[in-house]
Amino acid sequence: MMKQLFPIRHVMGYLASLVLSAAALIVIYGDLSKGANMAVLLVTAIIQASLQLFVFMHIGESADTKKELYINIAYALFVGLVTIYGTLYIFVWGWYA
Repeated sequence: MMKQLFPIRHVMGYLASLVLSAAALIVIYGDLSKGANMAVLLVTAIIQASLQLFVFMHIGESADTKKELYINIAYALFVGLVTIYGTLYIFVWGWYA
């Protein structure tokens, strides 16, 4: 009974997130080349994003709500990209009035 109630999947996902965050932090303070730093950070970021989606956001569990999940993820990506590129457009590239 207790085995069914204990969220082992969530605990393992949390620990994996901590390990991936620590790996990214170690890369920053390590003595690697800039290209190697970016490669390791990109890989850990992709792994952590997929871990968050599948473990904590339950993207792979229900088949009837998959369409809504993918629409929500696409919308979140759109808002994030508009925010990032809008900020770059205004502040970095100097397109402000």
